[in-house]
Amino acid sequence: MPYYDYHCENCDKEFEVFQNMDDEPMSTCPDCGSVVRRVFGASGIIFKGSGFYKTDTRSTSGSSSTD
Repeated sequence: MPYYDYHCENCDKEFEVFQNMDDEPMSTCPDCGSVVRRVFGASGIIFKGSGFYKTDTRSTSGSSSTD
């Protein structure tokens, strides 16, 4: 289950909520009861394993090209 970020229009508070993807989005602030909106941001991508770096894909013999 992912975390979703929300921002309160009234008290200017930002908070995270751990929700199912098919749950209804929050509509009220837990502190003041005012309207909240979901904040969308860049997702964090982590590349694991070999082959993601320039040095991982080069062979040590006979390559004369420059990048």
